[in-house]
Amino acid sequence: MRLLIVGNGGRASALATKLSEDNRITKMYFAPGNATTEKLGENINETDIIALRDFAIKHKVDLTIVGPEAPLVEGIVDEFKKVDLKVFGPAKKAASLEGSKAFSKKFMKTYGIKTAQSVTFDSYAEAKEYLQKQKFPIVIKASGLAGGKGVVIAENLEDAEGTIHDFMIKRIFGDAGIQVIIEEFLQGFEASIIGVSNGEKIFPFIPAKDYKKVGNGDKGPNTGGMGSAAPSPEFTDEHQKDFVEHIMNPTVEGLKKEGLSFKGFIFFGLMVTKNGTYLLEYNMRLGDPETQVLLPLLENNLVDVIEDCLHGRELELKFKNKKAVCLVVCSGGYPQNHETGFEITGAEKVKNSTLLYAGADYRGDRVISTGGRVLNLVALGDTFEEARKKVYEDAVPVDFDYGFYRDDIAKF
Repeated sequence: MRLLIVGNGGRASALATKLSEDNRITKMYFAPGNATTEKLGENINETDIIALRDFAIKHKVDLTIVGPEAPLVEGIVDEFKKVDLKVFGPAKKAASLEGSKAFSKKFMKTYGIKTAQSVTFDSYAEAKEYLQKQKFPIVIKASGLAGGKGVVIAENLEDAEGTIHDFMIKRIFGDAGIQVIIEEFLQGFEASIIGVSNGEKIFPFIPAKDYKKVGNGDKGPNTGGMGSAAPSPEFTDEHQKDFVEHIMNPTVEGLKKEGLSFKGFIFFGLMVTKNGTYLLEYNMRLGDPETQVLLPLLENNLVDVIEDCLHGRELELKFKNKKAVCLVVCSGGYPQNHETGFEITGAEKVKNSTLLYAGADYRGDRVISTGGRVLNLVALGDTFEEARKKVYEDAVPVDFDYGFYRDDIAKF
């Protein structure tokens, strides 16, 4: 079996590591891949959807798995299906549930999915006027794709007005911020649930916890994720029941009624409050860095899970009775401007964790940082304390200029 995995971050490395356990796979291609995937398969330069489609045809790829959101929103699944290529992921229309927060909020409201109250604005002047009458804190979101960074909790009117000016006027996220959602602030804790859809049902994985803020104690701006842990110790059976009844099941019904049913991964970003579980957002793919802790705990063969979904079969997902922790090591300055091009040393001294490169590539025999989130360290343990001890001890010898990480991942 020959696979093509689209992506280059820690999620791609986690997929590569999990898939490498399957001896039926004879070749894995990664577009564009990173330093980890280069050791497990072949990195290719193609990133354009049509070029990827043609590559899959030429190299007789049996299955394509799409990691990041951008190619899904651009319609890679539609293009692959036109030529009968097997691909796992939502079509362009369904991917709009992630590509447009305005579209997803309308979908949630239409199908009675538990979510925060919100208003969508295309006009900067109208958004600014609306803010004059609101209570704070309040949440402001760029409607389009912003790499996990287009969400701001504004503590006061000045912060809120500055945020919409940055999004809508300065265009710090390009066209992604032309339209904004202003949403009530929900107090509680966040949880992530990833599931797989077979076109008729969604089968959820165990819940995970993502650490979005750049600084210890959840301080500072949002990032793509500074670490993760699974299963989420805060998310109870009651929370799960609430999620299934008021979020997951209505989502399935809405997908069917809107003609958006698909076979692929779906991510539910949740906020759990004293009044129950609310949906913050959909991602129509695997989360990053949640994937890094969920796949090592998944006992099922991943290709079998995907094949069962593609054939519309029922699934029974099983997970190890272990705890998993992922620590993300970043470039100095991230998530704002950060430098790259630094050599990463000490990887051979990692003893008790799995090192997954993210924003890092080989330059000859050296591994060089190329992104904001440079590498992940992932470990399992009988307790979170055991798992986090492994990743933090292994983080010490791994070094590159200006690298940093949070000290409080999975410190429950």
